[in-house]
Amino acid sequence: MALLERVGTLLRANVNDLIDRAEDPGKMVKQIILDMENQLMQVKTQVAISIADLHLLRKKRDECNQEHAEYVRRAELAVAKQNDALARAALERALDAKRRAESLEQQIGDQQVEVENLKSALHQLGGKLADARTKSDVLIARHHRARAAGKAAEANLNLHADASSAAWDRMKNKVNHAEAMSRARAELLGDDVEDQFRALEKQDEIDRLLAELKREKS
Repeated sequence: MALLERVGTLLRANVNDLIDRAEDPGKMVKQIILDMENQLMQVKTQVAISIADLHLLRKKRDECNQEHAEYVRRAELAVAKQNDALARAALERALDAKRRAESLEQQIGDQQVEVENLKSALHQLGGKLADARTKSDVLIARHHRARAAGKAAEANLNLHADASSAAWDRMKNKVNHAEAMSRARAELLGDDVEDQFRALEKQDEIDRLLAELKREKS
């Protein structure tokens, strides 16, 4: 996500180097600390949101599992009453609930990874912020002692290199987007056939489950 990318940029930033290249070291330090504080607040908020989303996903998964169990019970009741049509309808809904639960289980796994990544970023950013606050005065003094002629020119060259790299990244993103759109169109063309095969497979699964229920009841 974009938030973690921004945090990663801050964590990788060499504060000493940034101050060395700054026209106004004091202003640069304040800006770095302000950026870290802002990102820290955003990460804290996102951690809370992600944890809440994780709880919600788990709740939905549990509801789907309960729904699956309930429709299986109803299918068994329909078989006992020799109502195959009703049993098939219940089994179809049970299958749908089961597949939703499986999909949610995968989402839960992905969400847990995101939560852990955000917690780790929060911890690292908090440590770097505390370190920057502690060393800010020392770093500014070091800059005044160590700054030499030619640093401004070097910073200007680095700036142009960064701008060139950013332009290249933008072009690459456009190409990736175009390729993704082409793949999406190709996949959409095949959706109809795939849907028909999935429908046939679903009916086979329902027939099998119905037969099993009948065997269990006989």
